Amino acid sequence: MITELQRELLPPGLPVLPGLQVAASYLLADEDTEAGGDWFDAVARPDGRVALVVGDVVGHGITASGVMGQLRAVLQERLDAGATPAEALAAADRFAGRMRTAHATTVCVADLDPGNGELTYCTAGHPPPLVVGADGSTRFLAGTGGGPLGTGSAFLVRQDRLEPGDLLLLYSDGILERPLAGSAAAEELARVAADAAAGRALHDPASTAAERVCAQTIELLVRAGGHADDITLLAAQRIDVVPDMVLDLPADPATLRGARARLGAWLSEIGAAEHDVFVLQHALGELATNAIEHSSSTTPIGVRTWLTPAGRVEATVTDHGGWRTPEREPIRGRGLALTAQLVESLHVEPGAHGTVATIRYPLSRPARLLASFDDAPTPSAPPPDMSVTELPGDNEAQVAVAGPIDATTAPLMHVELLRRSRGGTVPMTADLTGVTHLASAGVSALYQIAERHHDQKATLTLIASPGSPARQILDLVGLPVTP
Repeated sequence: MITELQRELLPPGLPVLPGLQVAASYLLADEDTEAGGDWFDAVARPDGRVALVVGDVVGHGITASGVMGQLRAVLQERLDAGATPAEALAAADRFAGRMRTAHATTVCVADLDPGNGELTYCTAGHPPPLVVGADGSTRFLAGTGGGPLGTGSAFLVRQDRLEPGDLLLLYSDGILERPLAGSAAAEELARVAADAAAGRALHDPASTAAERVCAQTIELLVRAGGHADDITLLAAQRIDVVPDMVLDLPADPATLRGARARLGAWLSEIGAAEHDVFVLQHALGELATNAIEHSSSTTPIGVRTWLTPAGRVEATVTDHGGWRTPEREPIRGRGLALTAQLVESLHVEPGAHGTVATIRYPLSRPARLLASFDDAPTPSAPPPDMSVTELPGDNEAQVAVAGPIDATTAPLMHVELLRRSRGGTVPMTADLTGVTHLASAGVSALYQIAERHHDQKATLTLIASPGSPARQILDLVGLPVTP
């Protein structure tokens, strides 16, 4: 229960920001002491700066976890409102003065501008941050002299600067006070962090430098020296800003798959997590398909995406013609509704010379919250082309559908499923677990197949594993599905 409480009180994810890669790892204390009061946070501000926080409440168990959650909320609210590190810590200090169990909490708050590297930080009784330079050098920043919360200390700040490629590491003292660490624990931390940042520690080419520092530093140091307390690492590295993605797409549905691949590559380059890539590929695919099918112009449609300083992807899809009804009967019509459910906001603005659809969606990456060390992730295989495979069955048709089901492949799936179910007269079970992309065109095709089976008084059973791309979309649109 304590472990689950601690996980719920920590941030659900870390922001994806232009010019900065952020990562965090949190390792629970051993079984004798269990979860303590460590926490981390990264608060993206509208002006492009980001506030980084690592704190440590005295003690362990439910009380420490509860206090941690309250202190984190106080600091997050003040930092999100634009307070300086000293002002935010003053608010947390007033809270600690009213709550005995928050007394002597240590905190480090750093305010970083990814654009120019300007850094303002305060160490309230907490170990000072470590900087790993782009050239592999390391240096600990000077402490600011402030005492823990609730002790009557003043909170002074210092300034520094990170150069492009430099990495800032905030950490809790659990990484230094390991049972077998010895007197050179800080030097060992700096050496291992530099090796992890440079990729010299453990082979993990798919991870960013910030992710390697947070994950591998904990693993290597704890395996060598054990741990008794919680350990928290929060890393941020200055990187080059990824340019906006700008596409001009011919008014042809066949181009959408290539556009989806280019969008996925751009999202991966800025650091988007897998689920966010899934959402944005679906949302922009629906808008682009809508523009191609309903625009009266043969002029290419425009797609532009960019990452805002607050960590949101904003994107526009622009066509240059008036609205028209396609000559053929469309197999879609749910695209805008599906898009609105997937993203934070959708705005469609028609005009005399075309329509502009704008979406906004916040990005975040999960932190590593560990009770023990995770196994290395297995690389995923590339998605297959769309296929419909017949499976052994007795008195019904059984098929497995795999690959992307979009405006191009949905008609083929529609024909294949009706052919194998003899026009909907034979009961059918369709396993959609292997579907990698289910656009509204595919949803509409499935609705039509379900209606045909209903009219013929035959059953249609759809199967999709929980968490699969098809299951996420089917749950959104309300199509019955069997786990």
